[in-house]
This record gives sequence, structure tokens and C-alpha cells, in this order.
Amino acid sequence: MLSSVLNSERAIATNIAIMRAFVRLRELLNSHRRLAAKLLELEKQVGEHGHQIRSIFDAIYELMQPAKIGFRARG
Repeated sequence: MLSSVLNSERAIATNIAIMRAFVRLRELLNSHRRLAAKLLELEKQVGEHGHQIRSIFDAIYELMQPAKIGFRARG
């Protein structure tokens, strides 16, 4: 606040540096929000397909089991 009130070269340079820092901070926060949103979207996509992939593996594992042919007689 003081750098915006003072009228020296150094105060003006300091004020500009502070404003640039805040602009950069805002840009970084905005990019992190976009990155977080993209990661959440990707996680949802993988989650949706994860169930289908799990079903495929379950079917493959079931096919790998030895066949159970025959019957049991109750006694």
C-alpha cells in the first residue's frame, strides 16, 4: 500500500513488481483449477471404463478355470 502512495522511482518499481506478482499468482491459481478439473474428468472416464475392463478380466479368468463337466449323485 505504501508503495502506491509514495512517488519515488523505487516505490513505483516496487508497486509494479507487486502487481505483476499478483497477476502471476492469479494465473497460476487459474491454471491449477483447470488442471484439477481435467484430472477429475480423466478420473471419471477411467472409473467408467474400469468396471468394463474388470468385467473383461473376470471373464478371461473364468475361461482359464478347468471345465467342470459331470454331475454328482445324491446318496
